[in-house]
Amino acid sequence: MRAFKTVFMRGGTSKGCMFRKEDLPDDRLEWDSIFLQVMGDPDPKQIDGMGGTVSSNNKIVVVWKSEENDVDVEYLVGQVIVGKGLVDYKSNCGNMTAAVGPFAVEEGMVDIIKPITTVRMLNRNTDKYIHVTVPIDPETDTFAQDGDCSIAGVDGTAAELKVKFMDPAGSKTGVLLPTGKFLDVLEIPGFGPLEATIIDVSNPMVIVYAKDIGLTGTELPEEINSNEEISTLLEKIRGTACCRMGFAKNLEDATLNSPAVPKVGFVTNPKSYTDIAGQQVEAENMDICTRVISVFKCHKACPLTSASAISVAAALKGSVVDKVLRSMELVENVRIGHPSGIMTIYPELTEKNGELELPSVGVQRTARRIMDGTVYIRR
Repeated sequence: MRAFKTVFMRGGTSKGCMFRKEDLPDDRLEWDSIFLQVMGDPDPKQIDGMGGTVSSNNKIVVVWKSEENDVDVEYLVGQVIVGKGLVDYKSNCGNMTAAVGPFAVEEGMVDIIKPITTVRMLNRNTDKYIHVTVPIDPETDTFAQDGDCSIAGVDGTAAELKVKFMDPAGSKTGVLLPTGKFLDVLEIPGFGPLEATIIDVSNPMVIVYAKDIGLTGTELPEEINSNEEISTLLEKIRGTACCRMGFAKNLEDATLNSPAVPKVGFVTNPKSYTDIAGQQVEAENMDICTRVISVFKCHKACPLTSASAISVAAALKGSVVDKVLRSMELVENVRIGHPSGIMTIYPELTEKNGELELPSVGVQRTARRIMDGTVYIRR
């Protein structure tokens, strides 16, 4: 058996295996085989690995010290595509980004500053900079695990991590609005014209109205995943936007070779519903209600990068999100209702010489080291 040091961590509402780069082979061509075996692919049950059968529980994160000025660590995220024998590196994972800060602190990769250490990070999927503030335990001089911060989709409370995505616009396309428009009309094969907002914040995303595709916007993941007609339509929408953004040449190419980019989501005005834990989520506590599809399945919460994109779209007058958003004069924070509850995102939009600029998007997260040790794979 081959043995590799790893740390199994939760970051936000995702979890996966964290590796130090020096503990992996120098030859990057070997990585995919290692990561797939670690998670137990291509078996969709992943019974022989660490994977949790859904995209949010199939994250790989590789971290190393940076040689760049004003950057502490760099990291690369791999998304194992469940049952497909494929690792996708096209996009960052906002939730696992929250885990990178504490991981770097606990692994001694950064200088400790009490009571808060700001870990300056560079994501190598998108070449974007992120700052994560990590509270430090005064007795152990490492990550303070305990705290009173709670996030939707995770039981209990933990220490608060403030994740700030710096200059997140144009992560893959180089621009905030890949088509140059707040609102596009996509021609969906077998369906017809459909209004959509295509936006690139932290990760590219296409957003449509729930009612335009025959949904209420309050459906829970299993209801969406079990609806073959809706799942097929959502993948067509995603694939059409993927082609429009230049990531694929046709729908089949989009499905096979760009399954994680862009994400697709649908939104509606604030509505009350029962979340996946059976708890009531009230319309009055949110500004918009959304569901996001991540690698062919409805996410059980909301990918952090998608939430960032939705929050910025909320500030774009005439966008899909703006049209169903709770009325507000100035979008300083956006409360997003999702299948596990509500999250609040803080977009920082400015205008300079008639052009929109996005200095940062912030969010509150938590993370936890679940297990560390050695993971074994076949030779």
